[in-house]
Amino acid sequence: VQLQAFGGGLVQAGGFLRLSCTTSGSTLRFNVIGWYRQAPGKQRELVAGIRSTGSTDYADSVKGRFTIFRDNEKNTVDLQMNSLKPEDTAVYYCKGVLMTHKGWTRYEHDYWGQGTLVTVSS
Repeated sequence: VQLQAFGGGLVQAGGFLRLSCTTSGSTLRFNVIGWYRQAPGKQRELVAGIRSTGSTDYADSVKGRFTIFRDNEKNTVDLQMNSLKPEDTAVYYCKGVLMTHKGWTRYEHDYWGQGTLVTVSS
């Protein structure tokens, strides 16, 4: 299982970018797909996630500016980033979470895509 993240680039503050995460097969097979980011010298953090049910979660720092959604035609999970700030500069990763069960035991399988760099200039 492979995920691929793309769409990063250089943008001025206040601008926008749209990141895409794609995988072989349907993105709906994952229980959750999330976008994470890691800025230099900082820990990787969750930016937004979308469940197979369609429910979404956002980090407080991006609420109202970022939107995560599925593009079923392209088979991607996209992150629309508006009103970008210099502090949004980071490498952005997507992660797919697949839950499996064996008996009463639940297993979580995480699949990471490669990062895509987002640079927001002031």
